[in-house]
Amino acid sequence: MILGTNKLYKSIIWRDKMKVDRIIFATGNADKMKEIRMILADLGLEIQSMKEAGVDIDIVENGKTFEENAFIKAAAIAEELKNRDVHAVVLADDSGLEIDYLNKEPGIYSARYLGENTSYTVKNANLIERLAGVPDEKRTARFVCAIAAVFPDDRTFHTKATIEGRIGYEEKGENGFGYDPIFYLPEYGMYSAELAPEEKNRISHRGKALEEMKKVLKAQM
Repeated sequence: MILGTNKLYKSIIWRDKMKVDRIIFATGNADKMKEIRMILADLGLEIQSMKEAGVDIDIVENGKTFEENAFIKAAAIAEELKNRDVHAVVLADDSGLEIDYLNKEPGIYSARYLGENTSYTVKNANLIERLAGVPDEKRTARFVCAIAAVFPDDRTFHTKATIEGRIGYEEKGENGFGYDPIFYLPEYGMYSAELAPEEKNRISHRGKALEEMKKVLKAQM
């Protein structure tokens, strides 16, 4: 009982020192939010999407790198929250797929490739078609994830991580989303979308970047 009380006391002090009541992540993607909540669960703070936090603003992602776009999103939401009685750390990520044979396309335009409202089934089929006849050794690719954090006192931090693989010849797997079904991981002998959620979070670009950001958050609290 005493141990439990001490843990609760530490949690309260931790939150007060940080002067936050939640983490708000700059996304409306439900699948992405599932991953984020799983990885950051042990921080002990409520984790909301921008939609759940009632933030509805247009953000122009005009950066030239994943890092710049992540910061643009986080900073825009943090600025919006200054007009409210909300003390939150704002996190934002910019993620994408780089295919070496295609000069690292779609890169920072991954979400907007072929149009924002185009289904990933169509996007994936297009990329596979563009790589028709390209041998395995030239189908190398990587997922990249950059995460930016903006604290209520305007401190900012960044983390970045990648995972290497290659583009497959068809979609496989039911556990992923986006480009996961065409991203083959030779080391594991399966596609990203075939990984169990826990395993994917452990090795994925977003999972690794979030783990590094979690260390930053704990250190700054």
